[in-house]
Amino acid sequence: MAVTIVIGALYVMSNHLGLVEGYDFGGGAYYYVDIPNFDQVLPEDAYQAKTPVWVHVVLFIAWGWLMWRLWLWVDSRSKKGPDGQ
Repeated sequence: MAVTIVIGALYVMSNHLGLVEGYDFGGGAYYYVDIPNFDQVLPEDAYQAKTPVWVHVVLFIAWGWLMWRLWLWVDSRSKKGPDGQ
C-alpha cells in the first residue's frame, strides 16, 4: 500500500496534476487566497445555500457537543481498565 501511494504521489507531482494553469504558485495553487483577483474568477452568485445560516451554526454546535460527550464517555471507559472495573 505504501509503495502504491508513493508511486501515485510521484506520478501526480511529475505530471503537475491539480495545478491551476497560468498561476505559478506551485503546490499551493489550490489556496484561493493566493490567486490574484479570485473574486473575478468565480461569480459571486455561483453558489447560493438554501439552508439558513442559523441551521449551520446549530448543527456545528450540536456536533461539537456530541463529540465532547463521546470523548467524555471514551475517557471514562479508559479509566476503568480493560476488565471494566
